[in-house]
Amino acid sequence: MLSWHHTHDDPNWIYPKLNPQWKESIIKEFKIHPVTAQILVSRGFTTLDQIHDYLYAKLPDLYDPFLLAEMPQAVERVCKAIRDSENILIYGDNDVDGMTGTALLTEFLQSLGANVYFYASNRGTSRQSLIVEALEYALKSQCKLLITVDCGITAAAEIAKVVERGIDVIITDHHEPTDKIPLCVATLNPKLLNNSYPNRDLTGVGVAFKLAHAITNHLVAEGKISPKKVDLKRYLDLVALGTISDMGALKGENRILVRYGIRQLRKTKRIGLTKLISISDVDLNELSTFTIASKIAPRLNSLGRIDDPQKGVEVLLIRNTQVAEKMAEELDLNNIERQKIERTMSAEVEILIASHPEIAKQKAIVIHSDKWHPGVIAILSTRISKVYNRPTIVIAIDKELGKGSLRSIPEFPLLNVLKDNADLLVNFGGHDFAAGLTIKESNIEEFKKRFIAAAEKKLQEHDVTNKLYLDAEVNFHDLTFDFMESIKLLEPYGNENPPPILYAEAKQAWPPKVVGKTHLKLYLEQGDRMLEGIAFGKAAHSPSLRRKDLTLRVAFTPQINNFQGQSIQLMIRDFRILE
Repeated sequence: MLSWHHTHDDPNWIYPKLNPQWKESIIKEFKIHPVTAQILVSRGFTTLDQIHDYLYAKLPDLYDPFLLAEMPQAVERVCKAIRDSENILIYGDNDVDGMTGTALLTEFLQSLGANVYFYASNRGTSRQSLIVEALEYALKSQCKLLITVDCGITAAAEIAKVVERGIDVIITDHHEPTDKIPLCVATLNPKLLNNSYPNRDLTGVGVAFKLAHAITNHLVAEGKISPKKVDLKRYLDLVALGTISDMGALKGENRILVRYGIRQLRKTKRIGLTKLISISDVDLNELSTFTIASKIAPRLNSLGRIDDPQKGVEVLLIRNTQVAEKMAEELDLNNIERQKIERTMSAEVEILIASHPEIAKQKAIVIHSDKWHPGVIAILSTRISKVYNRPTIVIAIDKELGKGSLRSIPEFPLLNVLKDNADLLVNFGGHDFAAGLTIKESNIEEFKKRFIAAAEKKLQEHDVTNKLYLDAEVNFHDLTFDFMESIKLLEPYGNENPPPILYAEAKQAWPPKVVGKTHLKLYLEQGDRMLEGIAFGKAAHSPSLRRKDLTLRVAFTPQINNFQGQSIQLMIRDFRILE
């Protein structure tokens, strides 16, 4: 697995903003721990209302789904389909966001008595043929209405073909519109220009949930169903799973959806999901955004990457225990296969960059090969971009056509650069910091040249330096179980709401110990308190820490360790030796 540590070693420490008066008013208003208050100052909150919403927002604080432009038309058309017993096709993208959104709408509409089919797009095919595939499936199943989930916003030409065949289309998507908006019954997307919806950060499953919410409100208001008939809370496990997997920003409304969604996941009645959680070796009580993103989501994602994503939707909907067990085991095997492919590709990338160091010296990294699996490039581009803190494109070539996965940094949004180079691309889409493209092999070199030139022009040296943002200085005597309880208020952690990073100065009580070849265990004391810390991937630093009476400045996230009773340990992100 990509073990390039050189850039990790010396991130630039960005110390917290201090504002003692503001911190005091936060402590006074919310009666919270001073360190927790400092974290909120560092995170840029400027009003007590903002902080109140962040800490205490509840389900009734979700926005009205009818704030999404064109929601009334969408609701009207779906209700007509239910009334007239028309067949409906839910057509979802092939990642966890798409699978969960597809499962959600399928189950929800079936509960209202609708005739529903579902179809998950397959990665092996090019973006254009995806909608064509859906059209064939819709015609075969005599569907009069097609609802997309997590896709469709950039497929105007393909959707026109579906409409020509007499099938109505509702698009639910959250990707940035890149050209003309498809003509259809309704387009639900928080990123549309004419959109007044307050949360641009909804994911695909989030938009699907909003449609279900709006349909429910409409049918209850019309007296067609009793408010007791539909419990929307039961779908929040799917919303949390999709939002976390798709790196949805965990602020505002998404925080509410994920916070309650994790509670729902802990008691989920979905047999397939329960089996998947147990095979992922996750304890339901320990369920967190981290275990979902690192253990559960990859197993579902492996279907879209190397197998059939249709099975992902099936495992979320399944009612039969034996079949669920078999499917969960199959997902696990798929994931092991994906990891093998990923390890091989990681090793190849490592060799490539080691033998061509100039690749990592430029302000953007663009690499391609005909040996790579298109299903795994997204994982690689994410990791390379993190390690080198640069816009990164990884392209897998097959039959003279390249599929590319792009990841970027806040200082370099992608979509305008892609629009500027559209003449070289077959198609592209996504977000400003995570996108995909298809390109003819013959155009790759020219595209690479232009993309790197754009990055060199826009980015300064400090933009591509790795940064470590610190939230607060802390004394060891502050690190109590009460404090650990207090910072739980900041959960769920994830994209745009990372776990807090604190820092402290402490002496080494005794020399560090190398654990599992690459990690380092540190023994730190401050006053009369001693704490253990683990620094992943830092074993190479062991020799420099073997002197007596060393004082370190350590950046870390505190954690509760449940091994042999309970203790607080430090997850060390970085350290500095103080002379």
